[in-house]
Amino acid sequence: MAINYNLSKVYALSDNDPEFVNEILTLFVTEVPDDLLQIKEGIKKKDHKHAYAYAHKIKPTLDLLGLNVAFEEILQVEAWTKAEGKKKDIKETFKSVKNQVSDAIKEIKKDFDL
Repeated sequence: MAINYNLSKVYALSDNDPEFVNEILTLFVTEVPDDLLQIKEGIKKKDHKHAYAYAHKIKPTLDLLGLNVAFEEILQVEAWTKAEGKKKDIKETFKSVKNQVSDAIKEIKKDFDL
């Protein structure tokens, strides 16, 4: 049973097509960690535009997979980039998103043998 993610939106979108669901999960597991690294780099280098681009890219995926808290926090990252805030103001929020995504990926890999 899924604890760190929720696939109800994915199943609704796919008309319960297991192949489609598997493709979405595979993309999530393979691409989102790289996107998070890009956000981290943007934060580290104070490249707000770079961080925004990747935060904006993963936002729909977080919503689709039911990572509601991570979704709300990625909105905070986007707001931080627009305000061109200080690194210390967003580090903990980003860390939380990263941990939630990591937990979801571990669970998805186990649940779906990816």
